Amino acid sequence: MTVPTTPASPSWRGEPPVRRARGVHAVQPVAVLLGVLGLGICLVLSLDVVSAAVALVIELALLPLLRIPVRTLLLRTSPVLLAVPLTGLSIALYGRASGREWFDLGFAHVTDGSLVLALATMLRVLAVGIPSVALFIRVDPTDLADGLGQVLRLPARFVLGALAAIRMMTLLGEDWRQLGMARRARGVADTGRLRRGASMAFALLVVALRRATTLAVAMESRGFGAPGTRTWARPARFGGREWATVAALVGIGLVSIAVAVAMGTWRA
Repeated sequence: MTVPTTPASPSWRGEPPVRRARGVHAVQPVAVLLGVLGLGICLVLSLDVVSAAVALVIELALLPLLRIPVRTLLLRTSPVLLAVPLTGLSIALYGRASGREWFDLGFAHVTDGSLVLALATMLRVLAVGIPSVALFIRVDPTDLADGLGQVLRLPARFVLGALAAIRMMTLLGEDWRQLGMARRARGVADTGRLRRGASMAFALLVVALRRATTLAVAMESRGFGAPGTRTWARPARFGGREWATVAALVGIGLVSIAVAVAMGTWRA
């Protein structure tokens, strides 16, 4: 990666060379962000089972186009997959009561209506969560920051500060490992896991605050806090591929709505 010379694109020490993505991953990340937002809006307009199921089936059919290994996809989407049954259980127990009642525990009741609502909610979480995670697996934070600053015209201070924070977060794991090795070398890491974990967490917080202070001073000295219009080392273009991505994601939501309306399950 060449070292940029403009004040709005800092070079990060230890950052690996950026590999130019191809195919779907070559799309400007802002287009993915806008498309996922549009898809989510379409899916929250109704809480029926059909629209969420149709959207989920289309998304699963298109997932092979991303060429993401199954193990990587399951690992990255594991928080969504774990949240789905918990969400469904809470809706089934405390959702809107209607239809046949299966059992009533006083503070919780399960009916046909709450079960249908729970199923629709779980499918909707999957339909929104899976593409949101899958499409951002290979997104480069610098490309996203370029798009936020140039396409969406967000304040440069906010965008560059968020980019710096994301870059620094990758160092937390290495800092934790080094703290553990240092404690083992001193012979204080053999007993008391809870106490050791709490003290290491506090030490990690101190290290993170010191690094953040140093980074803030360095960025200010390089003119990142200066007013005025900034220049960018890498232009972010929003062209045909980006519009096609937004249209495809929003189209999935519109198709699901159309199918639900045709089958009479749509509930605005």
